[in-house]
Amino acid sequence: MRHQVKGYHLGRSTGQRNALRRTMIMQLFQYEKIETTLAKAKAIQPEAEKLITMAKNSLDGSEIDQINARRRAAADLGNASGDIVKKLFDDIAPRFKNRQGGYTRILKLGPRQGDSAEMVLIELVAE
Repeated sequence: MRHQVKGYHLGRSTGQRNALRRTMIMQLFQYEKIETTLAKAKAIQPEAEKLITMAKNSLDGSEIDQINARRRAAADLGNASGDIVKKLFDDIAPRFKNRQGGYTRILKLGPRQGDSAEMVLIELVAE
């Protein structure tokens, strides 16, 4: 039974999984689309959307709320995320201000040549 077991293990240890998650979310925000496997895309999609929602909700808050939201996003994404957090809060969040959710889209591309893994393109939707 899978009671209270959520998320994807992706065949990695906890530290490797967290590093992969952070890197892929930062790349998604930096390039606004990435090509990856279906399992990895499904693993990062909810967390990326939660970060966008947090950034979007902080736009209406006070200056202290905005700073706290930026700090939480930086903590979730890791040390080298200064430029990515700035782009998230200054460019991406205002773009989705009138959208209620569903900020990302997963498009299937077909199997990969080497091991037939299902490849997808995960991207931020255009408003």
